[in-house]
Order: sequence, then C-alpha cells, then structure tokens
Amino acid sequence: MQRLAQGNKDKAIDLLNERLTFERASVRLYDSMLEKVGRAADPELQGSLGQLRQHRDQEKEHEEWLEAQIRALGGDAHAETERSRLIALESQGLEKVVLDGDQNPAHLFHALLTAELVDNAGWQLLLELADEADDDEAREAFRRRLHEEEEHLIFTREIVERLTRTELLGSPAEVVAAAHPT
Repeated sequence: MQRLAQGNKDKAIDLLNERLTFERASVRLYDSMLEKVGRAADPELQGSLGQLRQHRDQEKEHEEWLEAQIRALGGDAHAETERSRLIALESQGLEKVVLDGDQNPAHLFHALLTAELVDNAGWQLLLELADEADDDEAREAFRRRLHEEEEHLIFTREIVERLTRTELLGSPAEVVAAAHPT
C-alpha cells in the first residue's frame, strides 16, 4: 500500500476512508437484510440466509482490513474525509430503504444490488490505481476483495431477477400453467 500512497498519501487515505465508510454501511445493510429475510415467508429467500451471512462477514473483514491499512499509512480510520462524507451522503438512500422499515424483499434486494454495484466499482478503481502505481501487494489485496464483491453482485442480481420475474409473471407454476393452458 506504501507504493500506492507514495504520490499523495492524504488522497490515498481519503480514498481508503471512502471505501471504509461504504463497507461500514454495507455491514449495516447486510445486518438488516439478515433480520428481515429471516422473517420472510419465502422458503427460497430463507435459503439465502447462509450466503447473506457469508457476504456480511466478508464486508466486515473488508472494513477491518481497510481500518488497518489506513492506520498503517498514518491515517485515522474514524476521521471524516471529503470522500467519506460524499459516500455517506450517497448511501443514505440505500440505508433508508433497507434500514428504515421497508419489508418488501424485492425492494430490499434491489437496494442491496445498487450497493453491490457501487461496492464493485469502488474496489475496481482501487485495483486499477494499484496497477498504475505498480503496487503488487495492494493489487493482490484489492483483487481478492473485488472477487468477493463480484460474487456478492452475482448472487444479489440473481435474487433480484427471480423476485422481479415472480412479481411480473407470477410463480413458476403459474407461468407454466399460463404458457400451457389445458
């Protein structure tokens, strides 16, 4: 990470603080999703709890890793920075949907999908910057976390697609019956 921060340590810390702020928000989103999906009547959604818990734990690991990286660069992992304020403001809409009482699984997973898209973009940017700085250690660390985020994105997208199909077309049995009337 030292090589990445060599050009402008303050900006590197600011960028890492942005990711950290978003990872903290992601942990809160996943905690709420686990609670709400745990109460859902849909057995398929109930079946997603293990994967949701794994993703939550990975987000928490990302948070802790970022805190350590910021401290190693001499930064304050709890400082408000320009980019951390921006991402906190941007995240408020997602938190409003997931944390503030919406119980519709389609809405919850749609908001989580939006969060995962942002999360993927953030880690992708860090990976590209590490590539440009020729920082092998940072590149590998960012690549690993991006790969985890890509798995989160695929999983969440599949659930959103299934929920949307069901809302639009009905249950799978209803779709088959409509396609093949007797």
